Amino acid sequence: MSYSEFFLGEVPDLSGVVAEQSHGLLFATVSGAHLYGFPSRDSDVDLRGVHVLPLAEVLGLRHGPETKERMWVRDGVEIDLVTHDVQKFCRLLTRPNGYVLEQLLSPLVVHTTDAHRKLADLAAGCLTSRHGHHYRGFAATQWRLFEKTAEIKPLLYTFRALLTGVHLLRTGEVNAHLPTLLEKLDGPNYLPGLIEAKILGEHRALAGVPGRPAPERLEADVAHWQEQLRQAREISDLPVEPPAFDEVHDFVVSTRLA
Repeated sequence: MSYSEFFLGEVPDLSGVVAEQSHGLLFATVSGAHLYGFPSRDSDVDLRGVHVLPLAEVLGLRHGPETKERMWVRDGVEIDLVTHDVQKFCRLLTRPNGYVLEQLLSPLVVHTTDAHRKLADLAAGCLTSRHGHHYRGFAATQWRLFEKTAEIKPLLYTFRALLTGVHLLRTGEVNAHLPTLLEKLDGPNYLPGLIEAKILGEHRALAGVPGRPAPERLEADVAHWQEQLRQAREISDLPVEPPAFDEVHDFVVSTRLA
């Protein structure tokens, strides 16, 4: 599916961003709220990818950047670009890090290569039961932020993380799109309305939404999905360690030498 189908309003020329990078990119995909299925009209675009440092910037005295970050406005849209060198990205990939899995497998593809497709094929061998820790921790952080701000955004991020984790541990499929997860897992029926409400503003307060769920309902539902995540981890068929570790190691070496 084209990344442009997920944007609201004018779509910036993201392919041009790729051409401007000083290090070649293996891939660039859209992450964040657009990937999760609840962007606001004023959301920035989270562009994520992998760059490859040349040998001279790895073996010499002047080491190139493992991570490159930049934020700027392009065609009226704020772009948040973060790329990791292939070694760092793959190191994270072989740990229980859901972020890099979602970036690698995002259907919102701005730039791809044969190496991107090869690495995506290895992703299934990087899934472990320990990814439950990642999603549990991310959800807890977002829930605390919601308790502090009472905004819709961190509430949606809380449920997105919990449902993504449950689905991953049950099925071995990486799916970060909250509307789809709500259908697959029969999630709370008030969340589609909150997704619609968030379109009007990135930092919209829950208090301004008609028919909003009561605080005790939210607490009960979060506790329910935390328990579902715990149970899913206990019975998951996923391995504890990534079986594709050696293959990913070989991928990094061959990509660097190429």
